[in-house]
Amino acid sequence: MKLHGRWLTGVVLATTLGLSGCGYNEFQRLDEQVNANWSEVLNQYQRRADLVPNVVATVKGEAGFEQETLTKVIEARSKATSIQATPELVNDPAAFQKFQAAQGELSGALSRLMMVTESYPNLKANQGFQDLRVQLEGTENRITVARNRYIKSVQEYNVLARSFPSNLTAMAMSYQVKSNFTVDNEKALAAPPTISFDKPATAASK
Repeated sequence: MKLHGRWLTGVVLATTLGLSGCGYNEFQRLDEQVNANWSEVLNQYQRRADLVPNVVATVKGEAGFEQETLTKVIEARSKATSIQATPELVNDPAAFQKFQAAQGELSGALSRLMMVTESYPNLKANQGFQDLRVQLEGTENRITVARNRYIKSVQEYNVLARSFPSNLTAMAMSYQVKSNFTVDNEKALAAPPTISFDKPATAASK
């Protein structure tokens, strides 16, 4: 009985050391880190989504403001918030790409909106709108920081999942490579096009 107990203890110890040596503990640490950073990304995106209705409502009160620009912001926010951003999303490349595209569209729509508001003196003089603008800009900065942290943590996780011998542990434990942001593509989505301010300026000056 004692020999059996020692043998079992030895097997458990060998298994534990083997898992540790093949990156099991590191997978656990990095997975937790990825999930924590992903949660922060979602928090900042939600913060931005919560600010949008107030921004739209303030701009909407400006006489002659471009309705098409407002409509695009409203539609982009609706699309972005309609995607259920769960922790599992990072393990579904197609869903993750769809999520990123929706957030990129909202970034672009908001960027265009801010550009157009520059030609409306009343909005530039509106303290409430300026406060919202500062909050929005601060949130965009926090999104960038949170996303960069997520990108770094996923890179570390994916390197471990692809490297030998930890890739054997990944296969044995079904640890999949996680989806990551394609920063260049998102920047392209968010980049505002060239806009002519002639029409808004005329409307604002009446």
